[in-house]
Amino acid sequence: MMKKNMVIAIDGSSGVGKGTLAKALAAYLKLPYLDTGLLYRAVGRKMLEAHVSPESDEIIFFAENLEEKDWLRNDLRTPEIDQAASLVAANPKVRAALLNVQRYFARQKGGIMDGRDIGTVIFPSANIKFFLKASSRVRAKRRWLQFADPVSIQNEEQEIDKIEAELKQRDELDSSREIAPLRPAEDAILIDTDHKSADEVFKEVLNKVENHNKS
Repeated sequence: MMKKNMVIAIDGSSGVGKGTLAKALAAYLKLPYLDTGLLYRAVGRKMLEAHVSPESDEIIFFAENLEEKDWLRNDLRTPEIDQAASLVAANPKVRAALLNVQRYFARQKGGIMDGRDIGTVIFPSANIKFFLKASSRVRAKRRWLQFADPVSIQNEEQEIDKIEAELKQRDELDSSREIAPLRPAEDAILIDTDHKSADEVFKEVLNKVENHNKS
């Protein structure tokens, strides 16, 4: 039986499968879902459009006045915005502004939260925490498959190499920042998705959630 207002934290690097898993869990468990990375992407997008630095006062204004329509856009998943999101995420004032948004979301009815610091910072008291991991090559291949077209297929290896380099750069930025670096919570369940399908990962995680609810 589902615990009332249950919060499930799903953390991990870009391209590791957090979103796919979180959406499937939310649908199955009938819980709200929030991709917290989209909040930072939305702020990053505003930064690029305004041509300002990640430390500027404008960035804080963008974060404090972010609306749901800003992070529900369908044009936030580009390499450029990916890097911008990592830059604004290193700003402690941006993180403080968006932290309130994330906590308010989950405290209403519980929820599936996916991001990079859900289990360590946003919701350290989450009912159950998962940290997904996969090699940079596997993640790059997955990301490439999302956007592959006839032109990119002809240059598959070069395209994947480029995406892998971008993912490694994002990993370095996220893991080395002083505020809320990317790392597993001490009580997080580690899930290696390298050689597993999305369905296999879903079944493994769902089994752990159900066992947790029985305890």
